[in-house]
Amino acid sequence: MELQREHDWPSTEEQAYLVQQELRPLVRTAPLTTPPRTLAGLDVAYGGSHGSADDRVAAAVVVLDADTLEVLDSATAVGTAGFPYIPGLFAFRELPVLIAALRGLRTTPDVLLCDGQGLAHPRRFGLACHLGVLAGLPTLGVAKTPLLGSWDEPGPARGDSSDVHDGGEVVARVLRTQHGVKPVTVSTGHLITLDDACALVLRASPHYRLPETTRLSDRLSRTALAAAASPADASPAAT
Repeated sequence: MELQREHDWPSTEEQAYLVQQELRPLVRTAPLTTPPRTLAGLDVAYGGSHGSADDRVAAAVVVLDADTLEVLDSATAVGTAGFPYIPGLFAFRELPVLIAALRGLRTTPDVLLCDGQGLAHPRRFGLACHLGVLAGLPTLGVAKTPLLGSWDEPGPARGDSSDVHDGGEVVARVLRTQHGVKPVTVSTGHLITLDDACALVLRASPHYRLPETTRLSDRLSRTALAAAASPADASPAAT
């Protein structure tokens, strides 16, 4: 698949802020017009911890049938994190390799589910917003914990939820995907509503806390990273 919009990747913190400032007004919240047939999960694995000398990264995207959750397509890309770890600018470390993986797909997914935040971001422009604007596709973020804001603990049952408030607005929702397990945090990225985003996360989480989109893309990104570390591996490339 190809992007609908592109920009030069910044090399400094100041340039990154300017990119966010330019693209943030393009974010739109809108209900899905038709039920999605395919869902794509995206995740990135790192060769080392934040701040370590190992800056290897591997991205994976896995496309699932929205009804059966059967894997229909997948792609990976490996490379290096070309931007420093700065809170609020995490997308600039992950998006270049994620986009390389997306370009390796044979099909264009209906909805993208990112391992990260969307609107729940200090400047309301997390990774899911950024990717959604570039791809021109409905995009949402599924994070293991909220990044900011305040919320009440949701009820214990699957589907129980509580809105996350920050600065007087709803920026995300903590959602219980399985009875009695810790909730995930769902936020809108682009061209989707929070209700639609939560419904899709529940749909993609029939058995486990994390949706299958996240579980499978996480596993594939780790496999790609391990393969890239092999002496027989070639130069970084999308597969």
